[in-house]
Amino acid sequence: MACPLYKLLLFTALLILQLIATCKATLAANYDEQLDNAIRQVSSVGWEVTYDPPKLNMDMSTTRNVTLRIERIAKADLEDIRSVQLRSEREHVAWVENGTIVIEPLVAAIAYNGSFTVVANFLGQTSFFVELVRMNGTTESIKSSTLPITVIRPERVIDHVFTGSVILLISILYINFGAALDVGALKQIARRPIGPMIGFVCQFVFMPLLSYGLGHLLFPDNYELQLGLFFTGVSPAGGASNIWTVALGGNLTLSIAMTTISTIAAFGMMPLWIFTLGRTIFQRANLVVPYSRIAYTAVGLVVPISAGLLIQRYCPRFSRLLVRILKPMSVILILFIVIFAIVTNLYLFELFSWQIIIAGLGLPLLGYCFGFLASTLMRLPLADSLAISVETGIQNTGIAIFLLRFALEQPAADLTTVMPVSNAIMTPLPLLLLLVGLRIHERTKRRAENSLIPKTETDPVVATPE
Repeated sequence: MACPLYKLLLFTALLILQLIATCKATLAANYDEQLDNAIRQVSSVGWEVTYDPPKLNMDMSTTRNVTLRIERIAKADLEDIRSVQLRSEREHVAWVENGTIVIEPLVAAIAYNGSFTVVANFLGQTSFFVELVRMNGTTESIKSSTLPITVIRPERVIDHVFTGSVILLISILYINFGAALDVGALKQIARRPIGPMIGFVCQFVFMPLLSYGLGHLLFPDNYELQLGLFFTGVSPAGGASNIWTVALGGNLTLSIAMTTISTIAAFGMMPLWIFTLGRTIFQRANLVVPYSRIAYTAVGLVVPISAGLLIQRYCPRFSRLLVRILKPMSVILILFIVIFAIVTNLYLFELFSWQIIIAGLGLPLLGYCFGFLASTLMRLPLADSLAISVETGIQNTGIAIFLLRFALEQPAADLTTVMPVSNAIMTPLPLLLLLVGLRIHERTKRRAENSLIPKTETDPVVATPE
């Protein structure tokens, strides 16, 4: 039984590595071409350009006045120049107020002094530079004229409210999970851990390779998005997997067992992937894996489940009530997380592109398919296959976001989180469609069965004309 699964894993790994090799070759060619173009566009004039302050760190939607000084202006430099202007490399990040400032006229041997206003539009990094416009319409940038600008997002109260409310609701829900947990079935899983072993391979072998390959395929020249997708792929399973397993009729006990194992295994597997395969994405990043964060997640999973088990043991009547409200509360929590996450991170939608949407949807969707296929090849029951499938596709995006914001400086920390946010928003879509399809199928089947019930003697008899 293990042979087909082994072949599938080997084939998938080889396919992803081939895609990576192809994308890396394309990336190298594109980089060389861009470098050559950048070299050709730099002007040879020897002007000395200085700014006060020499660099800027700004919050979004703020303005700042900057003083510009240009020295060493030679008469020969001005003969073929139509105008001199100040521009931003990425105007969606920051731009000069009232558009591009045209600096003219310049006088040879006399320093130019002026001021302008920088408008910080959106988080990111950009540079202002002095550009020469020649008589023939071509443009050149002055080599020493760069003003680096970093735009970051200030902390907001709504971010803390969202985090606290999600933690509270998930803790309450996990108490319900503990009350519904089948201890006997959990012992049986421990004696024959085929399901958790398949889930471990899917979670910590397939998903990291998939996220790495998708990152290089969809974002060959964007280090930040590659990093965000890779961190999402190496994260452990998310708590929402248990919620969706309940909603879809999967094996909840197996799902909780795999979530616990995945969270504990993340202590070793996340550093392993980050400091091996992850090094090819970034060479200069100083990453620190927050072991305490992962430990808090594991404790936060065990404590409410233990409380639910105690309720199941000593308060059976209350336990039955918790089990009864488990499904509706799961649906409410899913809707709350998705809607609140969208509202809280609306600013990130300005960064969304079709590649980000495909990556956010493709990672969980391929995880669902691979987990279901692997468990089916191992001839596991449908309920177990559903649990493994859901567990594979759903990642703990909270840990991914925390790792990125902990390890990187702003604004890169916020820019990389667009991938786990996209993943969190897109992850429920395939499961929601499956849930709706199952509900429609059940209702159709129930109606068909009711229509086949034969009439009894109590049914009204229609009189026929003689």
